[in-house]
Amino acid sequence: MQELNQTQISQRLDQLTELSVQLGSSHDTDTLLERILIVAKSMTNADGGTLYRPSEDKRYLDFTILINDTLKTHQGGINGEPISAPGVPLFDENGEKNLASVAAYAAHFGLSVNIEDVYKADVFNFSGMVKFDQLRHYHSQSFLTVPMSDHEGELVGVLQLINAKDSDTGAIRAFSQTDQRFIEALAAQAAVALTHQRLIAQLEELLESLVNLINIGIDEKSPYTGRHCQFVPELTMLLAEAVHSTETGPMADFRMSEQDRKELWLAGLLHDCGKITTPVHVVDKATKLETIFDRIAVIDTRFEVLLRDAEIDALRRKLAGGDHAAIDAELAQLQATLREERDFIRDANVGGEGMKTEDQERVRRIGQRRWVGVDGAEQDFFSDDELTNLTIKFGTLTDTERKIINNHISMSIRMLEALPWPKHLKNVPEYAGGHHERMDGKGYPRGLTKEQMSIQARVMAIADIFEALTAKDRPYKKGKMLSESLRILGNFSLNGHIDPDLFDIFIRSKIYLVFAQKNMDEKQIDDIDESKIPGYTP
Repeated sequence: MQELNQTQISQRLDQLTELSVQLGSSHDTDTLLERILIVAKSMTNADGGTLYRPSEDKRYLDFTILINDTLKTHQGGINGEPISAPGVPLFDENGEKNLASVAAYAAHFGLSVNIEDVYKADVFNFSGMVKFDQLRHYHSQSFLTVPMSDHEGELVGVLQLINAKDSDTGAIRAFSQTDQRFIEALAAQAAVALTHQRLIAQLEELLESLVNLINIGIDEKSPYTGRHCQFVPELTMLLAEAVHSTETGPMADFRMSEQDRKELWLAGLLHDCGKITTPVHVVDKATKLETIFDRIAVIDTRFEVLLRDAEIDALRRKLAGGDHAAIDAELAQLQATLREERDFIRDANVGGEGMKTEDQERVRRIGQRRWVGVDGAEQDFFSDDELTNLTIKFGTLTDTERKIINNHISMSIRMLEALPWPKHLKNVPEYAGGHHERMDGKGYPRGLTKEQMSIQARVMAIADIFEALTAKDRPYKKGKMLSESLRILGNFSLNGHIDPDLFDIFIRSKIYLVFAQKNMDEKQIDDIDESKIPGYTP
């Protein structure tokens, strides 16, 4: 058996040290695994090696990387061909531990197995290996199999090396005890690194699951908002990728790493998380009189009372000897007026882009009517709250309700800033919290200007507005046509609302069309003449 000299031992220690540094800095599991196997082969001068990982159900050892120099085979990892070999069963058909396979044995008992010549060993079943040798005209001889376990003793992999070679003659030799100790040390280091990566992956999965949990809660509370929380990150990433690919203009230097992308995606998913605290009747207020129900039905009932009272009054006047024809004419005129006013109030209850001043005044005049309630007392036709709601100029929200809605972004920021974000996700609160800010500083909640905002937050602001304009499922409005949405967005780029440079990329890269064709109703997608879009020069 070949003995190592001081130089060789020193070289192996250097390899272990170098690998330790690489294990600590690598963030890609496939790269990490391939490096582990290559260093193990080099350290022992092995002809081949295999690295197994336990399957998700813990019933198999899956081939992860397989390398053999003589056979010029490299499967798995980052540079290899796809794995063709089936996994090694850890249990037999009766559920008993598979102890016939050396890899399975090492996995079950956490013990290294060092075999000098597999053709002389009778403890394990090497029939599959023998067939492999015959088929490939290869001769397997020495095996070193070392399990890799984490700090809790859970198996994270098995490292198997084959055919150690004499460094001077090239002859196949047994793996020495020194080889075994070095590979066990390497396996221990590798297990720590793999466990570290697995824990990081599990934490990231947990974070993403919590984000999805929040969005499920928002979706259950308001399916309209839930849809918005899914489409805004999608649109944000479309635009961000277009900016990333831009090579000229003010945005030419903007680039994103994979971590940057993950950070922005999470911010997009969480941008409206504060709406989980917003009352449903405000978030989904479809009409001006809606609370937990649409109070227009109550107003309709009052008109029915007025219509009934008018008819009763007419009958009484007839019984008192009045002119029937004149009374009927007056009644018909009054009932027609009441029905017209009822229809007008129904229309006024539907939010719009801007209620005319004369229509607001007409609502107030109608409100001056008196009616007799169920308690027999005469009272104003509209309550103060009903009058305030029916005269809303834009949309369906009162000033108080709009403040409640606007507060969702402050709540989102508070919620997100309360979390201990890791370094690579530290910008999530800023990205998510800036989508209602304006370039001219007139936005909310912080009144930031363009210079005070990141490009990512400015990207999300455009995505949020465009999705809201085109959304076809909001209870308080219809989805706008694509051309009208772009006209509004273009005017926003001119009046200091959104970033004109990002808007230019949004149009020039056809992001609007990609999103529209995938997510908008085809009836909303009309022909676009980009030369007529405000703020854009083709």
